Amino acid sequence: MASIAGSCSSSVLFRSRDIGGNGASLPHYNGLRPLDNMQMTSLRTKSSGFISTSAPKSRRVRAMASPNVLAPQREKDPKKRVVITGMGLVSVFGSDVDTFYNKLLEGESGISLIDRFDASTFSVRLAGQIRDFSSKGYIDGKNDRRLDDCWRYCLVAGKRALDDANLGSGVLDKMDKTRIGVLVGTGMGGLTAFSNGVEALIQKGYKKITPFFIPYSITNMGSALLAIDTGLMGPNYSISTACATANYCFYAAANHIRRGEADVMVAGGTEAAIMPTGVGGFIACRALSQRNEDPKKASRPWDKDRDGFVMGEGAGVLIMESLDHAMKRGANIIAEYLGGAVTCDAHHMTDPRSDGLGVSTCIIKSLEDAKVSPEEVNYVNAHATSTLAGDLAEVNAIKKVFKDTSEIKMNGTKSMIGHGLGAAGGLEAIATIKAITTGWLHPTINQDNLEPDVTIDTVPNMKKQHEVNVAISNSFGFGGHNSVVVFAPFAP
Repeated sequence: MASIAGSCSSSVLFRSRDIGGNGASLPHYNGLRPLDNMQMTSLRTKSSGFISTSAPKSRRVRAMASPNVLAPQREKDPKKRVVITGMGLVSVFGSDVDTFYNKLLEGESGISLIDRFDASTFSVRLAGQIRDFSSKGYIDGKNDRRLDDCWRYCLVAGKRALDDANLGSGVLDKMDKTRIGVLVGTGMGGLTAFSNGVEALIQKGYKKITPFFIPYSITNMGSALLAIDTGLMGPNYSISTACATANYCFYAAANHIRRGEADVMVAGGTEAAIMPTGVGGFIACRALSQRNEDPKKASRPWDKDRDGFVMGEGAGVLIMESLDHAMKRGANIIAEYLGGAVTCDAHHMTDPRSDGLGVSTCIIKSLEDAKVSPEEVNYVNAHATSTLAGDLAEVNAIKKVFKDTSEIKMNGTKSMIGHGLGAAGGLEAIATIKAITTGWLHPTINQDNLEPDVTIDTVPNMKKQHEVNVAISNSFGFGGHNSVVVFAPFAP
């Protein structure tokens, strides 16, 4: 995530000295500093001022500042329209979607001091750590004891999403499972399984490495295990694009449906990196907040006093289904996925492009894919990780695409749950969809001293009622990976 991708972007400078205690050094990366003035390439639009699309017809935009603006014609083919019929998650607020969103609406922080391991000697001792997690009813006891938390979270979130979509085992057994796929990605994979395997090798030798070391470490295992448990034989793989992972999975899953390769896709992201190697690694990157004395105030997107992101964990999974298939089986349709896009800065491992072209282009392409004009969008669930450079760079890109932001609300879910890395986009997609279905936006908490350049309404500290017309959810990752997905209320 290039600095724009604040997700894992450091809020301070890497220095040209050893940061890992092994004699290695890193060059001076000036892109990790705040960007005062981002020079963005002007957007190429038609004379009407809107993004070019090939749609031949138009419709009037509603509930926006410019009521006379004409927008592109959206997809009408029910086999190509993608709807959301189920949601499942594992979060710092538990594994129930409604409880999760209600906690967000209340402005409750899930950030606390780490007690999963002894972090007393770490410079960062806080995170959005999940406690009292239970997989009862979803994973059998023997496998539950063996699995890395990354896969436990994936299995529970995935099965809860299937249940929410009324696709339990009894229903699935009567369906063509070759038409149902799984695409749940992760940024880090089974990090605990990997770390334990390395520790066994170093301390006891290779013969003491568990045979589960490789299978439970590799990043594709979440999708594989979920398919094995449910018998789903459609497209199955994982995507790992750091903190942009879940959105990449939604985008790819929707395209499988649009191309006619699947009727249903179980898609999202999972992560469990709050353990010594994960926390220590991000400390070495100088990416994390060190506000140990007041953990609940640590994650503060767009606030002048932010000092880095806070690690989170969990899983967020959506059931994405063709409208045709959903209607034929009488599914409850929660919302509609209109489109998405993925781009790469193609610039640097962690630095953003100075012109912000990667992010702004990704937003534009997502709207083109969704056949939506910028004027129709009135809610942004921002990546907003609480890093010095990333927060402002994202806002600058948003303002470049959306010329008039007076009707737009923008919030930061990470202010309350921390940064879930590969799971972040999954959890935030659920928050976005709940905003659509409830008419309430959760606050961005810890907004005490807002950056003056942030002129968009960030829903500071208190929830707001807001009828969402079209929403976008942003996720960016190390390597310059950019991803944007577009959701809207379902209209038959």
